[in-house]
Amino acid sequence: MSNSTIKLNGRSNGVTISLPMLNTPMHANSMALSDSEKVVLIAEKFAEIMEIMGLDLQDDSLAGTPERVAKMYVHETFQGLNPLNKPDITLFDNAYAYGEMLVERNITLHSTCEHHFVPILGVCHVAYFATGKVVGLSKLNRIVKFYAKRPQVQERLTEQIAAELKRALQTEDVAVYIDAEHLCVKTRGVEDCASSTVTSHYSGKFKDQHTRAEFLNAIKA
Repeated sequence: MSNSTIKLNGRSNGVTISLPMLNTPMHANSMALSDSEKVVLIAEKFAEIMEIMGLDLQDDSLAGTPERVAKMYVHETFQGLNPLNKPDITLFDNAYAYGEMLVERNITLHSTCEHHFVPILGVCHVAYFATGKVVGLSKLNRIVKFYAKRPQVQERLTEQIAAELKRALQTEDVAVYIDAEHLCVKTRGVEDCASSTVTSHYSGKFKDQHTRAEFLNAIKA
């Protein structure tokens, strides 16, 4: 998972346009350490941060905080950085010949802003048209969770979920819609508690305005 870019050959006013790839920016040795090794090292570094901030790690309430934070980072908040945690997707024959849109609404989305390492909280709605195969519904939620559980920007997260749905479901007929609140906006800087951010991806049949309208009506019902 590199941080490389795709460079387009086309030029506009003599400027080469580069588009970031969908991969989360990670260095080549990102999997060199085991999860347990990462927990130990993160706990040590976080204890240093707390010390620099002037906190007393001898206090009963704070003594276990570095290890708790380290375990939370590795096993929960950023578990999506480990490819071993990627959900296995099993497809089943569409024996009932269901050919209409399937929508999974209001999937809980907990992610983390990669710019300030504070939470992104919201919901994700996904939809697809089955070809000859269907998937267990919980797998849709698990795909969203896997890509959300890493440092993110919402635009990349939207595209990563869409790309994985297309790959796993073997169809281009996919829609993804995320509505989320960013605590980097709510609790720092502008401190705007009323706004949320919406991103979307539509491909295949969802490029049709009537199909897209059906999807939007379904998630807002």
